[in-house]
Amino acid sequence: MKKHDIIKSVWIMTILAISTSVFAAGGPAPVSLTPEGKKIEAHYSKMLADLEEEIKRLEPKVDEKKKAEFTKQFGALGSVPPVTKIVMGKEVAVKNGPGNPAFAEKQKEVLTAARAVMKDIEALFVGEKGQAIMAKFALLTHATPNRLAGFAQKGEEEKALIDKLLNDDKLVVQAMTMGGAGGGRYGQAMRNYTAIQKATERSHEGFFQVWALAVSLQCTGDTYVYPGVPAAKSLVKYYLNYLKAYDDGILDPAFSKLGGTGWNYRFVFPDSYTLEDIEWIRKVLRNYRPDHTRLEYRWRYCRIVRTDIPYMAVKRPVRPDLNLSGIQDFFLEGGTCGPRAFTGQISGYAFGIPTRRAPSPGHGAMAHWTPDGWTTVLGPHFYFCKHINGMNPMEFLLESQAQQDPEGFKQALMCEWLGEALGEDAPRDYGSRGGFWRLLGFYKRQAIVEDQKIKDIGATGEELAESNVSSKKEEIKEIKIPEKFRKITVAKDGTMTIPVAASESPENTEKIRFMKTIDGDAMQVHYCLGGGQPELLKYNIYLPKAGKYEFTAHVCSVTVDRQFLLRVNRRTLVDVGIPYTKADWMDTEPVELELKEGRNRILYTQKTPNKGLSIKHFKLKPLK
Repeated sequence: MKKHDIIKSVWIMTILAISTSVFAAGGPAPVSLTPEGKKIEAHYSKMLADLEEEIKRLEPKVDEKKKAEFTKQFGALGSVPPVTKIVMGKEVAVKNGPGNPAFAEKQKEVLTAARAVMKDIEALFVGEKGQAIMAKFALLTHATPNRLAGFAQKGEEEKALIDKLLNDDKLVVQAMTMGGAGGGRYGQAMRNYTAIQKATERSHEGFFQVWALAVSLQCTGDTYVYPGVPAAKSLVKYYLNYLKAYDDGILDPAFSKLGGTGWNYRFVFPDSYTLEDIEWIRKVLRNYRPDHTRLEYRWRYCRIVRTDIPYMAVKRPVRPDLNLSGIQDFFLEGGTCGPRAFTGQISGYAFGIPTRRAPSPGHGAMAHWTPDGWTTVLGPHFYFCKHINGMNPMEFLLESQAQQDPEGFKQALMCEWLGEALGEDAPRDYGSRGGFWRLLGFYKRQAIVEDQKIKDIGATGEELAESNVSSKKEEIKEIKIPEKFRKITVAKDGTMTIPVAASESPENTEKIRFMKTIDGDAMQVHYCLGGGQPELLKYNIYLPKAGKYEFTAHVCSVTVDRQFLLRVNRRTLVDVGIPYTKADWMDTEPVELELKEGRNRILYTQKTPNKGLSIKHFKLKPLK
């Protein structure tokens, strides 16, 4: 098994265990403590007990009639009958959540009753002191004194990390507002965060700090992506890599503006992909398909799946002799739902777009952030997914929406933390059951969504989940190419450079797409994987004299063993081998053409079944 595949398999087995949030249930077994560790545990336990008592004293009085009405309304949700829906060809029963219209309608009544209670308890949400008390209680509850002590007993450095966190009220509130540490591993989260802040001063302020803390909270395994390398060390490398990409203008323009509480920054680093693969997919999108970097956000970057990873069963690896990574191998022939979802994920990760896996029964898909909200891609809506980041999918979606209002979201959390201190049950069945205060926190989230007019933007490309054919006709946009990009130039030695835009009729078709290069300084053409019949690029070349010329094309490819065909002056057919450039720009091996004085007509096409190819220019060099 190759290095990249080992990394992937190790990470996939561990990711669900460590990618939990403060709302996920369960946890690992208690840690065995030394005598010193037991003293530390006792200290944290007392701190937790004291905070619990303080929180109980903060509980506001609630009008009993309003409380009873809220309780009655959410209790009635359990009697709403399920509905049957067809999802990816299978019947699915939907009882709870917006997928059931009757449930959604009834929940409006529950929200109305919840709002009546919320109006009476606004004083609970005033003041930083109360937030800090509740957030620290939530942290200690999530981490558990035992596991915190298990980390702190390892040495002075580890204990100092825990003490630094617990003594910084603003940091505690920020961490808990962003969902807490994955798996309750706050010691490792602080180790990560401290290492990043030591590596670069910029991680101390602004969105750089939010980003540093968020990824530190999310990636709390002992290792991150690279087996045998401490997580903090790997995360520093990723942070610095992304920081340079940000400075170089490679990351998406929205990267610094993900907004809300900062929760979305938890998901900007890949869940299982190496920096080598991240760097490579950036090159693929920037060189091979720069048009995908400019699409509207539903399809931005991840459109590469639709164009270059066809849905088909493939024996992996396709070319073991090339020693490719898994992602590179997917581009050779395509794959079923898993490879397509993985490719879509990494395309977003590489440019700083928050992304997650979104599996549904028997199917692999993905979900990612857009400025208008999260969407599932190449699979069913959140309703029908199994889990996302260890959470119920609809609760993940609600969390992402409510986080857009940081202050309102803190109010929801304070309701939840109060209920936790009072020993209440957590919300279940999308707000149908649970303790009073904790359910009030759930409905505060829904109130935020309603007040902020936040829409569920639905699924993207569901019809392509297990198909290469979309039921929606793709719009082919016309393109106007400035004359400066069509100009043929001649060097002193007579070598002629023919830009692809110098084509007789540079028009976008089903197979042929003209586009600006990633820097916008030139044009390139992409001959697409999709489409039925071959199409032609036609060039009229005027030469000062007849003779033999060496022909090359400057190309970018992500597949192997392919050729294109030249038809020269009607009679001559010439096959030209396409090098496997691995998304770099490279010249083809030269071929010799016999050309005449004056006008020569050269036609370019690819035979079906073809693979995608990008071209910047052709060259004709006179041979003496």
